[in-house]
Amino acid sequence: MTTVDMHSHFFPHTWPDLAERFGTPDWPWMKHLDDDNAMVMVGDREFRPVYSACWSVDKRLEEMDRDGIDQQILCATPVLFAYLRKPEEAADCARIFNDAALDMTAAAPDRLFPLAQVPLQDTDRACREAERAMADGHRGIQIGNHVGARDLDDEGLIAFLQHCATIGAPVLVHPWDMLGADRMSKWMLQWLVAMPAETQLSILTLILSGAFERLPRSLKICFAHGGGSFPYLLGRVDNAWRHRDIVREDCPNPPSSYVDRFCVDSAVFDDGALRLLVDVMGKDRVLFGTDYPFPLGEQKMGALVRGSKRLSDDEKRVILGENAIRFFGLAPIDTVDRANQEEEFQP
Repeated sequence: MTTVDMHSHFFPHTWPDLAERFGTPDWPWMKHLDDDNAMVMVGDREFRPVYSACWSVDKRLEEMDRDGIDQQILCATPVLFAYLRKPEEAADCARIFNDAALDMTAAAPDRLFPLAQVPLQDTDRACREAERAMADGHRGIQIGNHVGARDLDDEGLIAFLQHCATIGAPVLVHPWDMLGADRMSKWMLQWLVAMPAETQLSILTLILSGAFERLPRSLKICFAHGGGSFPYLLGRVDNAWRHRDIVREDCPNPPSSYVDRFCVDSAVFDDGALRLLVDVMGKDRVLFGTDYPFPLGEQKMGALVRGSKRLSDDEKRVILGENAIRFFGLAPIDTVDRANQEEEFQP
């Protein structure tokens, strides 16, 4: 059985000085403290401590082997998206970090696979970069869950998702730029409260706006962090849809009927929550993901799913590898049958 972690992040060891490149302040950069530790900076502000697994293929493979992870999909951290910058600057950033991801994964091409970022604030540029990235070997596209006040029901973002379906690019939606910053400045509350809410907001926006009625079923779209708050409050949403016409005015079917249109990862960190997640989404729509190598990620990768007392062996097998292999078109590491690479994920 091949185990695939489909939600992990990377930072390059270094990248061009973006503040100098674009002539504006407060761009992210890497401040190395020693061979193994660094601080991601945004201008003069400390953003996040990181360690060498972010940029070292050897370290990453060592920890994957330690935890029995056969393959891993990696993507940039949202602080690199540059959605609030000029479109041409965000497009330049996307090329820089997408090429860096290809360079990193080329060192272990049967085990590491990249997802690309795009300048999502500009639909045409985003579509062009998605095409370039997929042609160069990326396995899909990671996007943030909004661009400023534009949520996923925005016409430009719907057009981008439609384009991803057309070119066969799977999409991972990752929350970023969380709401409520003024009230959540302590205790990482933006990550603990606002981040799950952002993901629920994105899923409900696609459902309640009727966007899923316009998006093709061929679109492969997955939401990070177990779908955030969505699976655990779906009953509340269905209840509102049944009893308030303003909730269902653009949504022809009960919200719970749309769970067959998207996937989520398994990063929920609790066995009971994982059981509920599988009950809501179905075993074929939960993909194993860790959020490695960050402190809020799973520290022993795979421990939750493998050690679950509430999942069957069949559910564990499907979640740990089979779903991601089909979703991203991977070849299992324990086979030379490349025909598996072309197997289509059926929404």
